[in-house]
This record gives sequence, structure tokens and C-alpha cells, in this order.
Amino acid sequence: MKVCFPVIENQGLSSQVFNHFGSAPEFVVVDMVTSEFVSISNCDKVHQHGACDPVAGLGGHHVDAIIVGGIGGGALGKLNSAGIRAFKAKGGTISENIDMFKSGTLHEYLPNHVCGGHGHGHGQGQGQGQGCSH
Repeated sequence: MKVCFPVIENQGLSSQVFNHFGSAPEFVVVDMVTSEFVSISNCDKVHQHGACDPVAGLGGHHVDAIIVGGIGGGALGKLNSAGIRAFKAKGGTISENIDMFKSGTLHEYLPNHVCGGHGHGHGQGQGQGQGCSH
């Protein structure tokens, strides 16, 4: 299983998980079996609100899930249509969120638990209270 984490800057598994999928400068994709990872630039970070193409943003990389602090309904719908699930990060690093994902403590985003726009203070995730509070 490959899991994608939006980040501001690639610092490997120590990278802080970003609080908004569509505007993240980079993604770190982690293979959950081998723990190997690759960093890719977000190919769709400049877009009109509601016009995010999250699958194109991944630049052709296949992923099974996304772990992020916040995501809009349009992006979630497009990811789900492509067979990609999205989970709510609890702040912190990729490594910390991997542990929570493996233990089943991260909640999956549902269509009624998404961000409504780009004005929600989506910054670099440092804790549960930042980003969308759903």
C-alpha cells in the first residue's frame, strides 16, 4: 500500500504533514510495506478554488490513500472516484501519522467532513487544532 502525505518541504519521514491537500508544494509517497519513500512536486498546486485535480497533482504516481490535515469536497470526490481514500492527519510528522494509520486511529474523510474553502487558516500542521476542525 502506498500512502501520500502533502508537505511544505521534503524532510523524509520527519516532514510535517501539511493541512491542505490541493495547495501543498510537495507530496511524500510512502510504501507502507518497505518504508521507502519518494518526494514529488504537486503538479496542480496553482488552481482556482474548486478546480483542484488531485490525481493530476500526483504526477502519475499511484497511491492508495492520502493522509492530510484538510481537503475540499471536490478533491475528495475526485480521489474517491479514482479509488483513493483520504484520512485526517492529527498534526505532527509523517512518521507519527504512519503509526496512527497503522493502529487505525486516523479517521477517514467523508463527504460531509471536508473543508469549505481556502480561507480556513491551512498552515503547516503542528497539532490537532489547526486546519479544518472536522
